[in-house]
Amino acid sequence: MTIEEVIKSTVKMDNAKKVILNIMYTQNVIQDHFNELIKPYDLSGEQYNVLRILRGQKGKPANMCVIQERMLAKTSNTTRLVDKLLLKEFVTRNVCPDNRRKIEVLITQKGLDVLKELDPKVDAHENTFAENLKPDELVFLNQLLEKFRTNK
Repeated sequence: MTIEEVIKSTVKMDNAKKVILNIMYTQNVIQDHFNELIKPYDLSGEQYNVLRILRGQKGKPANMCVIQERMLAKTSNTTRLVDKLLLKEFVTRNVCPDNRRKIEVLITQKGLDVLKELDPKVDAHENTFAENLKPDELVFLNQLLEKFRTNK
C-alpha cells in the first residue's frame, strides 16, 4: 500500500514529503506493535530502552547523563523513567560515593529477568518487519536512513 493510499491523499506530493510521511507512518506502525508486546510487562518503550541501556553496562552503574545520551528519544525525562522503574524494582538508584551530586542507576535481577523474557519476543517482532526484505536490502535501507538523517 502506498503512503497516499494509507493517508487517503489525492494531492500529488513530492518525493521528499513522501519519504518523511513514510518514515513517520512506519515508525508509528512499528511502535504500536512494540507497545502491544511490552504492555503485559507494564513497561513503556522508554522504560524498556532504559533497561536495555543498563543491561549494556554489564553490572556497572550508569549515571543519569549516560542514560540520557544513549536514549533513542532524546527528550525523555530520564529521572521520571528511573523513578517508575524503581517502583517496579527493576533498578536501584544510589548516590555515587566519589561524587555525592551524581546518582548511579543499576539494573536489578528482576529487571534482567524481564528483559530475558522479552528478548525472544522483541527479536521476533523485529524479524517480522524485516522478513519482506533481503539481507542486502536491509543493509541498504540502513545506509539510506543513516544518510537521510545526517544534516550537513
